[in-house]
Amino acid sequence: LGEGLQHQDGHSLVLASTVPAVQAYDPAFAYEIGAIVQAGIERMYGKDSRENGGELDPDVIYYITLYNEPYPQPAEPADLNLDGLLRGIYHYRSAPEPRTHTAHLLASGVAMPEAQRAADLLAQHWDVAADIWSVTSWNELARDGLAADRHHLRHPDQPPHTPYITHALAGTTGPVLAVSDWMRAVPEQIRPWIPNHYTTLGTDGFGFSDTRPAA
Repeated sequence: LGEGLQHQDGHSLVLASTVPAVQAYDPAFAYEIGAIVQAGIERMYGKDSRENGGELDPDVIYYITLYNEPYPQPAEPADLNLDGLLRGIYHYRSAPEPRTHTAHLLASGVAMPEAQRAADLLAQHWDVAADIWSVTSWNELARDGLAADRHHLRHPDQPPHTPYITHALAGTTGPVLAVSDWMRAVPEQIRPWIPNHYTTLGTDGFGFSDTRPAA
């Protein structure tokens, strides 16, 4: 259907969100993939952690999106927030220098290198210090937010639960921009729980051509 429709599957993470058993991830780096695969194997098949109060959960499947775009793969950070990685988001890079303005870039998958270049351009040309967050799972963040809302709806007499994305961004200042290789509907899932001004970008539309001959 044309090179411009290379993202005609850009809704598959949206479809995955409709199936409770599907744990969908959109990792940007090799070490993220390793962590997700290990956690999935341990959860579904491997290490039975009942001695720690855990249980095997064979009734889930893991859906991990991978790309064929070549870009440098960094080493795993020494202070990697593994819990955040598995829950859907962690702080990847702070702005190297302070600027007059601040912003936060949420990126997943193959969009991560572009987010890093964008942060450099924002600092160089627009006096904006932009932190970068790696979003490994928009879907899991959205489910967590919905679960928090459901708890508050059913138990209004109890303290409300704070969605993980809200907790992660607590105390940050400046707008939040989300970018991925998917339709805007994917990062739009977490909008209700973003405490800052929130803007999403996506791959909606035909792109640079609607047919292969036109490409």
